[in-house]
Amino acid sequence: MTSCVDRRSRSSTARFLRATAGVTVACTVLSGGCKVGPNYERPSASVNEQWETLDGVQAAPTVPDWWGTFNDPVLASLVSRAHAQNLSLRAAGLRVIEARAARGIAVGEFFPQVQNAYGSIGASQLSANEAAASGDRSFASDALGVEAAWELDFWGKFRRGIEAADAEVLLAVADFDAVFVTLTAEVATNYVLVRSLQERLGFARANVELQQETLELTETRFRAGAVSELDVATARATLANTRALIPELELALRQTTLALGVLLGQTPSDLAAALAPPEGTPSRVPDAPAQIAAGVPADLLRRRPDVRAAERLAAAQSARIGQAEADLYPSITIGGATEFASSSFDNGRNSDLGDVFDADSFTGFIGLSVNWPILNYGRIRSNIRVQDARYEQAVAAYRDTVLRAAADVEAGLAEFLRSRERTGHLMDAVDASNRSVELSLIQYRAGAVDFIRVNDAQTQLVEQQDNLVVSRASIALGAVRTYRALGGGWEVRAGSEYVDQETAEGMRARTNWGEVLDPSWQEGKDLGFPRPDAPGPTPVPDGGETKGGL
Repeated sequence: MTSCVDRRSRSSTARFLRATAGVTVACTVLSGGCKVGPNYERPSASVNEQWETLDGVQAAPTVPDWWGTFNDPVLASLVSRAHAQNLSLRAAGLRVIEARAARGIAVGEFFPQVQNAYGSIGASQLSANEAAASGDRSFASDALGVEAAWELDFWGKFRRGIEAADAEVLLAVADFDAVFVTLTAEVATNYVLVRSLQERLGFARANVELQQETLELTETRFRAGAVSELDVATARATLANTRALIPELELALRQTTLALGVLLGQTPSDLAAALAPPEGTPSRVPDAPAQIAAGVPADLLRRRPDVRAAERLAAAQSARIGQAEADLYPSITIGGATEFASSSFDNGRNSDLGDVFDADSFTGFIGLSVNWPILNYGRIRSNIRVQDARYEQAVAAYRDTVLRAAADVEAGLAEFLRSRERTGHLMDAVDASNRSVELSLIQYRAGAVDFIRVNDAQTQLVEQQDNLVVSRASIALGAVRTYRALGGGWEVRAGSEYVDQETAEGMRARTNWGEVLDPSWQEGKDLGFPRPDAPGPTPVPDGGETKGGL
């Protein structure tokens, strides 16, 4: 039969639990309160309606796998290998994972910030000479309980923190895409340089052979008394100058191959087979596309990764203004503890340590506290001003990034178009130089012209052929620079994860990563808060300007 004491104890426990539930419900309601601080809006950014350089430019959207427009299988293979093996890209992907994990910390701050389970057992000996020391002076005690404290998000401080963390996740994704774009462009750039150096070496060696034959001709005619020794010396000097080009080009080729190997995470010896021209075929600079699909300048705001990163940085900083402003208002905290405690102290109840789980051993506390730092000596206001100034800095950096992006595109287009125009003239010059060498040699053998005409013709041929290769390479490099400036290339990674499978497996074996490493992470939620998604290019929000900004 239940005693009156047991009934009273259980009734008290029930009342405490009901009070706890009531306060918890109140906290949940209060936590959905207002959010102080500015609500973020995308800053305006000045862009033109169209590119100033229109000849050879299509307004169609840029091609994601733009390197395929060069129709060079070796280039496509090298780009694919770089995407899979480059270490800088791997580090950028791991920063995305780090930002995801950091977002979990921000979400956790919204919920009870302190939760502790504790237990204790001990023995006590009271002083006989201490005031109020009577009864049993030697006893043992034990306790088992939990405690929690929850600062309510009444002013949106923690929700603003989640907003900032969401922006930082997308910032890390944009940085990853920026590394992706830069890596692709650098691989293409170095490949074009390798092919141009190989082609220039081919022309230099061919000219060495031609000038060697010319030297032998002048020596023969000198021995026959038909020409002076001056012709021999001049021919020998021209040949030596041409031969001197070969070590210089070979050095540049070696350095460029080393740079390409670093991008691919490979040694130059591993690249030798890939970069070797097909048997019987001379090396040649890949032909750039006839036209470049550049879209319109406004596309840069949603496609170019560094622009997206700068915009997300401004979004994160805007949320931090709200976090700082929340400190102006009182913080409301619910705190409580529940505990079962018992003791062998002789208090007339004949209790012992084994009674710790009895109903009468229950104790607890719950309540609300308010903390309002009224006298903060301007600290909070100054922090708000700091965050606001940083936001304006982020906005200025965003606008500057947009302007630089547009300038980069225009510079790339100008290089592409002017190099193409220059190449046409140089092709005519090379054809004329080839014909000039042929005619001068014929006339020199016949004694119709002196050796100066032959020497000038051969010297010009070497220079014009080298200039032609450099100019053809500039067309390709201008196209690469343009596509890099347009931010093209990162779209091909759609659906893939930021960390390769081998690295992810090693991380899971070392640490419990939960869903953070899952490819579908962005589709889930953290404790009810939807995760930020990073899809492909999305339309710019309405309400912006075209000439004045978007």
